[in-house]
Amino acid sequence: MHTSKAIPTQALFGQDGSLTTGSTVKLSTRDLDDLMQALDIDVIALTEILVPHGHRVEMGMIDAPGIHYNLSGVGRISINGGPEMPLSPHLLIIVPPNTPFTIEVDGGSGPPKLISRDCWTRRDDILRVAVPNEQPQIVQICGFFNASFGQSVRLFGELREPVIEQFAPADKIDLKLREAMDELLQQEVGVGAMTASLLKQIIVSLVRRSLRSSRRWTERFSILADRQVSRAFADMVARPGAAHSVHSLAHSAGLSRSAFMARFSDIFGRSPMVVLRDLRMRQAAIDLTTTTMSIDVIAHNAGYESRSSFVRAFRKAYNRNPADYRRIAKESKARKDI
Repeated sequence: MHTSKAIPTQALFGQDGSLTTGSTVKLSTRDLDDLMQALDIDVIALTEILVPHGHRVEMGMIDAPGIHYNLSGVGRISINGGPEMPLSPHLLIIVPPNTPFTIEVDGGSGPPKLISRDCWTRRDDILRVAVPNEQPQIVQICGFFNASFGQSVRLFGELREPVIEQFAPADKIDLKLREAMDELLQQEVGVGAMTASLLKQIIVSLVRRSLRSSRRWTERFSILADRQVSRAFADMVARPGAAHSVHSLAHSAGLSRSAFMARFSDIFGRSPMVVLRDLRMRQAAIDLTTTTMSIDVIAHNAGYESRSSFVRAFRKAYNRNPADYRRIAKESKARKDI
């Protein structure tokens, strides 16, 4: 996915197809709701960071965004070598992919001492960074994750600056993260679904906070900043099996066909029909693993009139036929239930 240039969103097409100006296009609450419902979360790992006085920890360079929540204590964080920012309880930061960061707490004589890798311990998918026999000042939970629509569109993939929001204890973000950690430690049936659901709740809380804030961080994302293209994309996400065309999507966006194609491709790095096919395959994969519908019905729901064309598209996306995909998913679930 490519980062788009700033594109003016005041231009609209009137009923006669001519350009009109002076009206700002906004992404509606319903469109955002559709996008949030379709957002897939894949939790890669969780990290518990405990930094005592006079110490610092250096981490990062993971090819996935990181969500950092400061449970308690005060200190500083520097992201990608930038200026230091104060850390306080219930501060949440989303760090872009492949971005190093440093957390440190003053104390003692001299500069803060680096916590060595010898103090990093791992259990299942949880990494714990702590100095033995030292009382922590900063207690932070970090989660590394991917948030995507289908296989190709990543919400945070092109994030260049951190997202910073101050929450309160009443928001219960800490409880959701602790519950996610407990899930990973217990490794019970459905652990992936549970941890993904908990992290998704936090992302939705961020979106809600942004809508009430003067600092609308949602506008930093190329797929949300261009409201006209985002409106058409939300329609694709909400109804992937509908009879969409470039013309109908351009009409939904209030753009000419050529302008829509150019702006959509600039933002997503792919044409609208390629992204739509990906969203349709995502819907088909969900139907195959969560319903008993026939392949023909699933193909129809995914917008395919021909079973053979659907099977070809699905095989290209998942490297196996729909029937094999369903069988393997069923066998995998049966093994976990034993």
